Amino acid sequence: MADWADIRRRVLVEGVSKRQILRETGMHWKTLQKMLTHPEPPGYRQCKPRPKQKLAAFQERLEQILKADQLLPRKQRHTAKRIWERLQEAGFTGGYTVVKEAVRELTQCNQEVFVPLAHPPGEAQTVLNTSAYSSRQSRSNLLSANFPQ
Repeated sequence: MADWADIRRRVLVEGVSKRQILRETGMHWKTLQKMLTHPEPPGYRQCKPRPKQKLAAFQERLEQILKADQLLPRKQRHTAKRIWERLQEAGFTGGYTVVKEAVRELTQCNQEVFVPLAHPPGEAQTVLNTSAYSSRQSRSNLLSANFPQ
């Protein structure tokens, strides 16, 4: 609302009564209370997350697909669209957006965090690298150390 700051100023600073503002604007008294409580308009706030009724039956299958993808190289992992297609083959009738949001939620909480390593001279800096081979679907580890100057 464009008048948000103006109404707050008139009531809180100039001392205009709340009833006078309600008469002038025709708004509900709860709206005026919100205006006086918050310095700027609060956005939409949903009380609790909506239930995922169509996806609930396929949630376990979705998690299995994503868990199996963790063993594969990044380029060979399923996209959200491909997961949606596989779920449709299994009888899922929901839309692509539902699956896309569920995949985003599950992958965001499982992402690795990388912290840059920096050490003063005279101390060793070690890095553990993991590489995956797609031909054998195996992983190997490499520990490297360097001595910064």
